[in-house]
Amino acid sequence: MDWLLFGGIAGILAAALLWWAAVRLRKRSGLPTGRVIYSDTRTWRECPEPLYAPSLNLTGKPDYLIRKWNYVLPVEVKSGPAPSEPYRSHVLQLAAYCYLVHETTDRRPPHGVLHYADRTFAIPYTRELERELEDTIAWMREDLADGLAERSHNDPARCRSCSYAPYCDQQLA
Repeated sequence: MDWLLFGGIAGILAAALLWWAAVRLRKRSGLPTGRVIYSDTRTWRECPEPLYAPSLNLTGKPDYLIRKWNYVLPVEVKSGPAPSEPYRSHVLQLAAYCYLVHETTDRRPPHGVLHYADRTFAIPYTRELERELEDTIAWMREDLADGLAERSHNDPARCRSCSYAPYCDQQLA
């Protein structure tokens, strides 16, 4: 009889320890609570098709999509340390993923998540941020059409790993 009591207590302790470890791993990953329904990290499974919004002719692959209650949150993971506040380019990238989620699920996400190596930010997806994204995309397309877009770095390694390298006339050797 004592062994049954001991076994029960040991089982409860093991379950509590596993639960605690799972919570720590989730926090370290930067993922909010919810179910992972999409991953572009290839560590979980092969990535599904990119998201597409015909209204802006915008395509993208967020690192993760998390279903939480009745909405979907995009998560963008950055490998470097967090700045004191997220870089505007990272916020706009996340806004693009929020836009894509809204277009593909017909539900506006309340926010997106930017996870740096040492800090996570929840970025509200406001109407103002959406307008800034639309204005930025329009400005970028104007620069491309006018031939004003130029490479923003002098790093050959960055050029070699760029997905636009086959289309770029400003590649570094």
